[in-house]
Amino acid sequence: MSATLDRLKDLGLVLPPAAAPVANYVPFKRAGNLVVVSGQLCFGPDGQLDSRHKGKVGAEVSPEAATEAARFCALNVLAQLQAAVGNLDDAVVSCIRLGGFINTAPGFSAVAGVMNGASDLMVQVLGERGRHARSTVGVAELPLDAVVEVEGMFEVR
Repeated sequence: MSATLDRLKDLGLVLPPAAAPVANYVPFKRAGNLVVVSGQLCFGPDGQLDSRHKGKVGAEVSPEAATEAARFCALNVLAQLQAAVGNLDDAVVSCIRLGGFINTAPGFSAVAGVMNGASDLMVQVLGERGRHARSTVGVAELPLDAVVEVEGMFEVR
């Protein structure tokens, strides 16, 4: 068992299988010592998008549910990273950047707090290797009416 997977277990989480793309793109792309992970939706442990994570934060989705959705997105980013490199302990040097897209109702501006769900999980799981630069934007729509989508960039060996 790896230290990274042990930390996930301690958090009550299991790394899901890497999700297949829903359109014409690859889920990750490696270029030298960088892996870019395509935007991941907030699929839960069952591989489904929970109804609590569909819609717009600030309307039918609470900020707390959206933050939880961001955690699921980060977990799915890690699943793609593992698919790209194999062992998360030996291969991952650091999380360089996360980008978050938050499906927001007009007037909802607390997108940074929602994205903290993904950022916090990355640091909880990877430790100091999980500290990253970040961009977070509110958007009008996301695929499958998901409330959050997160993409990532990682330095790897």
